Amino acid sequence: MARSFTEREKENIKNKLQEACKQSWTQYGYKKTSVDELCRQTGISKGAFYLFFESKEALFCEVLCSVQRQVCDTASKIMEKEKNKYGVAEALKFIYREYDKNNFLYNTNKTDFTILMNRLSVEQAKKLEESNHISQQLFLSQPYLKFKVHGDLAVSIIYSLIMNIKNKDVLPYSHIETFDFMVDRLIDSLYE
Repeated sequence: MARSFTEREKENIKNKLQEACKQSWTQYGYKKTSVDELCRQTGISKGAFYLFFESKEALFCEVLCSVQRQVCDTASKIMEKEKNKYGVAEALKFIYREYDKNNFLYNTNKTDFTILMNRLSVEQAKKLEESNHISQQLFLSQPYLKFKVHGDLAVSIIYSLIMNIKNKDVLPYSHIETFDFMVDRLIDSLYE
């Protein structure tokens, strides 16, 4: 007979599964992260896993959306605290550092990520698309900021800056300091 969990236990287990998934995904990738290992780390049976997530892909989708939401929420708070282009610069620096900690946020060209995307249900793919859209809107929806350039160009520049993280291992200088330097120099060209 299957053991039932209290609501508090369910919440704790779900959080532990998500954290274990996030760590394993960052270290090993999607394909090498196994449900068995996540269950072992969390202290539940494989059968119990399916009480929390319908599939491995559902867990990964939840983790990705959750991390994106947390990053956007914190970046938004940073911009709310300093309602000007310098607040945007600080938010960008925060986002870049979060990407550095969570490589699954930017390793979307790898076969590993493609495998995950191909296994997502239509609903999960839509959820990811919505999450990505919210992320993109973060820099467009600040009423106290005015672009010096077209909004799409500004967002493309911001995205390009963040995606430079893919080159961090080939740079001859600290990628964090390089990013900060670029943001500090470009922010005046993007916003009034």
